Amino acid sequence: MNFDDTPQEAAFRAEARKWIDANAPKELEAELSKSSLGRIRLQKHDIVDVAKRWQKKKSDAGWACLHWPKDYGGRGASPVERVIWQQEEGVYGKLTQPFQIGEGMCGPTVMAYGSEADKRRYLPKLASGEEIWCQLFSEPAGGSDVAGLRTRAEKKGDEWVINGQKIWTSGAHYSDYGILITRTDPNVPKHKGLTMFYINMKSPGVEVKPIKQANGMQEFNEVFFTDLRVQDSQRLGAVGDGWNVSLTTLMNERMSIGARLATGFSEIFDFCSSLMTEDGLAIDDSATRSKLASWAVRNSGLKYTSYRAISALSKGERPGPENSIGKLVAGTMLQDIATYAMDLEGAAGVLNDPNVAEAAGQFQQMLLSSPSTRIAGGTDEILRNIIAERVLGLPGDIRVDKDVPFNKIPTKGR
Repeated sequence: MNFDDTPQEAAFRAEARKWIDANAPKELEAELSKSSLGRIRLQKHDIVDVAKRWQKKKSDAGWACLHWPKDYGGRGASPVERVIWQQEEGVYGKLTQPFQIGEGMCGPTVMAYGSEADKRRYLPKLASGEEIWCQLFSEPAGGSDVAGLRTRAEKKGDEWVINGQKIWTSGAHYSDYGILITRTDPNVPKHKGLTMFYINMKSPGVEVKPIKQANGMQEFNEVFFTDLRVQDSQRLGAVGDGWNVSLTTLMNERMSIGARLATGFSEIFDFCSSLMTEDGLAIDDSATRSKLASWAVRNSGLKYTSYRAISALSKGERPGPENSIGKLVAGTMLQDIATYAMDLEGAAGVLNDPNVAEAAGQFQQMLLSSPSTRIAGGTDEILRNIIAERVLGLPGDIRVDKDVPFNKIPTKGR
């Protein structure tokens, strides 16, 4: 692969750079640049309000959801042009956080399985930032096993009545819509009998309860469904085929997370270049340099692995299991870097006030938020299984419940 811009790509980059320079909210640049990894908070602005304004401005000019078809609110751009845009958008890309799930996971699922009317109704408003979407998959009893879900949907005429609970739903408290996977037939093995819907998060029967995180944020939520009534027209895919539909979501999720997830490498490199220890600059220490070199190699590997995925997309292929590599490596790397940075800070590492802490407390916030990156989008253990089985072709893990009807699977206390 040639990583240099073609003449057409160079022209696209120049056009994007010119538009961003003329339209970006530069008054927020300094604050966005200093925002801690895993904690994007603006002192005088609500991040969702600011994000919506930036998204709408991009959409009006044809810079939102670039790779989507024009009829659905995109630009019809190539995957490479999408990457160029993200490179040029720089720190302002942090303002896309409320839309990442909708753009990267929900939108592609609706595009693949929704009716033409649904695509034209929902996708343009998703792209423009007028409506925010979330993903309702994980459940308290399921853990890492998405197929172990217990939220049930029962057919009542032209409607489905849904009862159950989801957890760790990012952005549910400010979302307008969500994609929801449910169990519609408990008499078949757990990967069967699942059905996907999209729902209005403001519907009667939907209750959202924020979860307070260790870093002080409330990005995750519990969502409860009590006799939620959903029209059959809101179904995505066939009844009982929800697992196949969810694979489209999950593959796009891992590609989206793996491609966008910060590793903290540039931050730790800059930090070590300026941190003065008792023995001199941290970066002059051989042990520190060895750590930085190892992380530099991983960071480079992540970049080129991402380019391989982009190359596959440019050929019209569906995101594959190899995208699990990026998320797995980036998540562990983020935690390792945060831990090492705090070791270098010593006693000062207990300070997390950005006004007094080293590096504005970004590594403290990174450490507090990093465990979630190793859970969201699939735990490390799940991703290792996927890589082993589907990428390396190793023997599958033992699954004693694979062919057992879901309602016959033993559960604790049953």
